[in-house]
Amino acid sequence: MNRSKEKRSGMDLEEKKSEDAIIESLPRILLPWFEKNARDLPWRHEVTPYRVWVSEIMLQQTRVEAVKSYFIRFMKELPTVYDLAKEQEDQLLKLWEGLGYYSRVRNLQKAAIRIVEDYNGELPQQYESLLGLPGIGSYTAGAIASIAFCQPVPAVDGNVLRVLSRICADERDIADLAVKRDWEDTLRKFMPGEKSGIYNQALMELGATVCVPNGLPKCEICPTKKICEALKQGKTGLLPFKSPKKPRKIEEKTVFLLERDDKIGLLRRPSKGLLAGLWELPNVPGTLTQEEAIEAARAWGAEPLRISLIGSAKHIFTHVEWHMTAYRIIVEQPCGMMVWASPNERSRKFALPSAFQMFLKEKE
Repeated sequence: MNRSKEKRSGMDLEEKKSEDAIIESLPRILLPWFEKNARDLPWRHEVTPYRVWVSEIMLQQTRVEAVKSYFIRFMKELPTVYDLAKEQEDQLLKLWEGLGYYSRVRNLQKAAIRIVEDYNGELPQQYESLLGLPGIGSYTAGAIASIAFCQPVPAVDGNVLRVLSRICADERDIADLAVKRDWEDTLRKFMPGEKSGIYNQALMELGATVCVPNGLPKCEICPTKKICEALKQGKTGLLPFKSPKKPRKIEEKTVFLLERDDKIGLLRRPSKGLLAGLWELPNVPGTLTQEEAIEAARAWGAEPLRISLIGSAKHIFTHVEWHMTAYRIIVEQPCGMMVWASPNERSRKFALPSAFQMFLKEKE
């Protein structure tokens, strides 16, 4: 039997009632806890639909600490949905530089344009309407609808799934979409009305700060320890269950830091695919020797004067891992097929993914 269905199919009426009773009790426990323990985060200082939306998109698959400075800068540069809708793409990507998952910010702008054109610049309040905007899935729609508009809808992400799995000792696979939907349905029955946004944040906060992953929950300070079934059964280190991901594909690359005076050569990546439309240091598949690297530079029209090995590094994406070897090459003249940018120009105009940023430290 599929593991994701195993617990539900074997659950009798009394067990289901017990689980519902646990979930029903959570708002009473977590709302006062959150009031005392909520972190001071910049997007909580002034709650508006636009700020909630931008922060939730930034927080997808990204650590809170990494997002803070990006959010503050983004709000300073693009304080309204109208500013976001009309921003030039290169400047938008530059604002997002280093945050990763660049499709997020492209979808953010696509949605902003839709909001301006179809909703008079106001985010729609209803969950179903939010789902129709680019880049917004069930979790983000639930977060916006509940936090910004006090709608009684759940917002279930990985943190929340971990909390619920442990509290109810649920051994189903949280990577299964059916499990997520089932928890959404269960939570929806017990949302605390206009306080649903605060409750959703409390669940997320508990998962981020107390009921943490990797088998290391801080059970001794958890406000739910008296009702937690995993704690009672000694399973907190075993739950949640999540099926392993497929191994990432390994790609070897040789990266070129081509220099002339204070400028370096940059190329724009293709308009589709990984890191679409961003700028990059020239690179080729495989690991080249110095002699092969010199010939590759000449193929771009750059005549090398000196070459040195910078070193090796790796960069991890969701489904692929780059293993990179980098050379620094001083060239006789800039070649026309690249854009040659000074440090000042790079800092203002060119969004360079963090996969390549590490090699610039050699120059700077």
